[in-house]
Amino acid sequence: MHDERFSFRPVTNCNWADLVTLFEGRGGPKHCWCTVWRKKPPTIRTADKTERRELQKAVLHEDVRHGRPIGILAYAADKPVAWCSIAPRNCFRPLGGVPEARGESERVWSLVCFFISSPYRRMGLKRELLRAAIKTARDFGATAVEAYPADQDSPSYGFMGRVEFFKSENFEILGRVGSRRRVARLEIAESPIDTEPSCSSDGGKVDE
Repeated sequence: MHDERFSFRPVTNCNWADLVTLFEGRGGPKHCWCTVWRKKPPTIRTADKTERRELQKAVLHEDVRHGRPIGILAYAADKPVAWCSIAPRNCFRPLGGVPEARGESERVWSLVCFFISSPYRRMGLKRELLRAAIKTARDFGATAVEAYPADQDSPSYGFMGRVEFFKSENFEILGRVGSRRRVARLEIAESPIDTEPSCSSDGGKVDE
């Protein structure tokens, strides 16, 4: 059953400012701008700390400006409180997922990060985020969602979720990536839409 305290919206030009508010707020992932796995210009490697953050932010903003999916936000009332990074797999560096036939890679979406503002943790919001992210991928024509969760005892990669969490949501564990992560995959029924979410009066809000 959906928790009525929260609603979910894909990040678009309409609500980019909400993503900035969440990321640049207390405890937000402004150190990386959730670009660890994204394709980035090589200039980021040689930039100083301040410049690197601005370049990472620009990577995400460029995708949004061009209408490319980057993920979804969770809202409590009208306040952005959580984020899930999910987009077509070809938006990312190689993640170790299942090879696809030529021309099918864009139908597989990769989920690579969760961030939940500390006052909203331990409320079941991560599970709600996951389900809303899967629905978003399905609505845009995805036929599968992959995640790359960490082993239960891994001291790192917790932001990508844990294996047991994805198993509890019917993901199949297909293999290992490196020493600490697995490949989890969920086949989903296709229900495509034709257009980018519009900038409606409520900011493109999608209640789930």
